[in-house]
Amino acid sequence: MREVVLDTETTGIDPKDGHRIIEIGCVELLDRRLTGRHFHVYINPEREVEEGAFAVHGISDEFLSDKPLFADVANDFMQFVKGARLVIHNAAFDIGFLDMELERLGGLLGKMGDHCGVVDTLMMAREKHPGQRNSLDALCKRYMVDNSQRDLHGALLDAEILADVYLTMTGGQTALLLAGQGAESDTNSHGVTSIRRLDSSKRGALKVVMPSPAELDAHTERLAAIEKAAGFVVWEGSAG
Repeated sequence: MREVVLDTETTGIDPKDGHRIIEIGCVELLDRRLTGRHFHVYINPEREVEEGAFAVHGISDEFLSDKPLFADVANDFMQFVKGARLVIHNAAFDIGFLDMELERLGGLLGKMGDHCGVVDTLMMAREKHPGQRNSLDALCKRYMVDNSQRDLHGALLDAEILADVYLTMTGGQTALLLAGQGAESDTNSHGVTSIRRLDSSKRGALKVVMPSPAELDAHTERLAAIEKAAGFVVWEGSAG
């Protein structure tokens, strides 16, 4: 199964008010494995970025002034996502903007739903955790996903973080390939990167570290202290 985790940044909140996409970031999953391929591009929106949006992502009008138009990158983007199931947090927002951008091209490429299925991780999280905060940052905290680099929103970084959250939330990540580690990469002019794994025989064996007897004793003592303080047990099994 091929999935593409996707995020966008925009000039404002509502495409019906003329707001545009300024950044698209995607990472590819095959059978729940991060392949290392991603699509990333900044886009000149041909309009100003609202002050509130700039406060969120920090992408300025000056920075975007020499970037390609959506029309220039649309074919590459659609080729990257075509046939995949898109994984998006608050999918209605991103799909609404993407469909509006496609409509500006005269409808020649159709709509996103003509090419892709969609999984909304916000809806998924609300079903799993009703009544709780389910923002991406909240999910990172809940599932212990590192988002320490997320000072500002960024489409590619947020897509990478969402991929970790999605895989953890739906049963755990099976493999991870980090860009630039044990791989070679090729990048085209619009930001699609393909990273090829080295042969597995060239990678060392995974080191397994077992707890010492003292660490096991300390763990058992800690569990006993928690049980005494709480008055009940919320786990089964033993420290061994």
